[in-house]
Amino acid sequence: MNEEMYLIDNNVLSHLSPAQRSSEFFRAQCRIPSEVLHEADGYTDADSLTAVEYPTTMGVLKFLQKVMATVPEDDTSLVNLYANKGAADPLLVACALDAIQESETWLFGPAWIIVSNDKAVRAKGAEFGIESCTRDEFVCRTQGKWRD
Repeated sequence: MNEEMYLIDNNVLSHLSPAQRSSEFFRAQCRIPSEVLHEADGYTDADSLTAVEYPTTMGVLKFLQKVMATVPEDDTSLVNLYANKGAADPLLVACALDAIQESETWLFGPAWIIVSNDKAVRAKGAEFGIESCTRDEFVCRTQGKWRD
């Protein structure tokens, strides 16, 4: 079985304790897209979270173009900039696509999973064949891994 790597949305990150966010498991197997880090700027441990940043690279931006090309102009379920909602959501999907492409170069690369309670993020991920789970599913599947 391949190792699992998790891309964490802010609606999940905000429910993890500082101890969980600083755990060895989190540092080794979780990544936070740059835009999600921006949303988490007010957390007391925000500076330490940069260690697990999934940066917005040219590759991510190319995948972001592909993701946004599939969003109808009148659809505000994934992103609604007028309501200041979902700026990081398409980037979660783009980061997952970028990470999956990178992993394909390895013989036994990790499986990348989006962790979000946002239905639109999970649905968009599914359109691209990306596995996702909710916060509760994430807690269940990682139970026992949070010890240092």
